[in-house]
Amino acid sequence: MRLPDAVRLAVGTLTAVRVPAPRAVTRSTASGAMLLAPFAALVLLVPTAAVVATGRALGLGALVLSVLAVGTLAVGTRALHLDGLADTVDGLAASYDRDRALEVMRTGDVGPAGASALLLVLALQIACAASVLDARGGPTLAAVALVGSRLALTWACVRGLPAARPGGLGALVAGTVPPVRAAAATVVVGCAAALATGLTGAGWWAGPVVVAVGPLAAVPVLLRCRRRLGGITGDVLGAVVEIALAGGLLVATALI
Repeated sequence: MRLPDAVRLAVGTLTAVRVPAPRAVTRSTASGAMLLAPFAALVLLVPTAAVVATGRALGLGALVLSVLAVGTLAVGTRALHLDGLADTVDGLAASYDRDRALEVMRTGDVGPAGASALLLVLALQIACAASVLDARGGPTLAAVALVGSRLALTWACVRGLPAARPGGLGALVAGTVPPVRAAAATVVVGCAAALATGLTGAGWWAGPVVVAVGPLAAVPVLLRCRRRLGGITGDVLGAVVEIALAGGLLVATALI
């Protein structure tokens, strides 16, 4: 694996930041990109923190700040993960027939199930962020929830979990991450989170808890997609990210 190619693939795919294209996109490169997914999320923290800081300087309330923060994240990812969430829910709700469900996901149209999922998940993210941003060390916990949510991508691509169809992003990254490396990435992110939350007054233990529990919130959806669809797709990856972020922010709210 060429590390520069993995970095470019992770940042170029998971954020709206324009970077040079990887020289070669192989499954090895894809594996590295999925391992680097939490670190690519650090790129999103800069504009989000700037928006929140500007809003605070203008005297905006926590609810408005949380809406702006979640909106900035959507812009920073080109709403890619939100689109995946809507498509995944629409596919799962459309039919028990695997091929029909995948076809609905492929069309990209947002139905009532997908729209409801978007509304509920975004409402949970905004409500929890509003509570967290006003607490001591809360902004750091929110940042930890964001970075930790990308571990859902890492674990969704571990070996043994196949792609639902032969083409697309899911087929490229499915089964590329060795479980040992996924665990190592989780430990690294957890240790960094412990240091960050310890230094900002949220409690050193709060960071690792958010990192661990957030991605676990996406496990039921991932297992459902494995049974119904036969594996993962790019849309499923987007769905687990948004659900993991909501789960991480919910845990952060309970800890403050």
